[in-house]
Amino acid sequence: MAKSYREINEKIKNGKAVVLTAEEVSELSKSLSPKEIAAKVDIVTTGTFGAMCSSGAFINFGHANPPIRMEKIELNGIRVSGGLAAVDTYIGATDCNPEHPAYGGAHLIQELIEGKDITLEAWGKGTDCYPRKHIKTIINRETINEAILYNPRNAYQNYNVATNTTDQIKYTYMGTLLPRMRNASYSTAGELSPLLNDPECRTIGLGTRIFLCGTEGYVTWNGTQFHSTKETNAYGIPTSNARTIAVIGDLKNMSPDFLRAAYYEKYGVSMFVGIGIPIPVLDEDMARRVSIRNEQIETTVVDYGKENQILGKTNYAALHSGEIEINGHKIRTAPVASLAKAREIAGILKNWIQQGQFLLTEPIRPMPTGTSLKTLQEIKKEE
Repeated sequence: MAKSYREINEKIKNGKAVVLTAEEVSELSKSLSPKEIAAKVDIVTTGTFGAMCSSGAFINFGHANPPIRMEKIELNGIRVSGGLAAVDTYIGATDCNPEHPAYGGAHLIQELIEGKDITLEAWGKGTDCYPRKHIKTIINRETINEAILYNPRNAYQNYNVATNTTDQIKYTYMGTLLPRMRNASYSTAGELSPLLNDPECRTIGLGTRIFLCGTEGYVTWNGTQFHSTKETNAYGIPTSNARTIAVIGDLKNMSPDFLRAAYYEKYGVSMFVGIGIPIPVLDEDMARRVSIRNEQIETTVVDYGKENQILGKTNYAALHSGEIEINGHKIRTAPVASLAKAREIAGILKNWIQQGQFLLTEPIRPMPTGTSLKTLQEIKKEE
């Protein structure tokens, strides 16, 4: 019999909800059928902690006296957006000073969470209502008004495995790829990954409450580059990067344990983001979805050295073993996401729910269907 969000939330309030992590339910699925799991389990918690470049934070500095309409803004020497009214900005995780590429927006966001002082310098042309033309001061978490993490594209549903067949090292957002397929990197938590446990986003949509960097957050929309028509395997799992989510939360309540700045050599700055989503086991179909195991989750191996040529497929059980075989080549594997952190997030979210501190929210808008991606075409000038 199908369950409702209301019924599951009542169980949470009464301390009777049965909550398992995605790894625990995957193990349970070896001995129980989806029908039996649907009857036994109410919620499955998921987790991921990986580099999510499409992230950032809105900040409101407050007004000076006399006031300034900030049109050019620098934080610790990093240029950030000056196009948001008078004293608002958006810090993009990958913002940086090209002369110092190893320090960027992600570091600023982490330092705000940690309560560190940051130098703000801003310029404006000066107007009748905003006469000041320049200000230089110190800000921190306590001096600013709002600090809102808003990430347009997070928690990719599956992602390619990266390797390199050329004779030269390639420096990428998937890490350093050694020549002649001497290593391969991957960036998804496998059976713990949120969107792999609900591949059609039946329970994930606008308004879904989530774990976000140590506090509660929400799904605000489908993420950018949301692709719902990718090839799927026999278990309904997209075999390459597909759906994404946009998320929001209060930066001031977040923890640097689950939001970390990172620098990839000769690539640039990124930000590791921790996300956990509770999946309600509404019926037998959802029970089957959350029972997915690493060996059933396939992904595509791509040559980042030769224009992203597809080399083959593998699965997360093989990736986690430390070695895969592609076209007769044995390749060492390593994650560029933290499986240990993903487990920790799923465990924390499970504990919150069991203690009655975290209720589920039913999406008020489903994710779109039938979507694909457009490419950017260069327009060449006629000679």
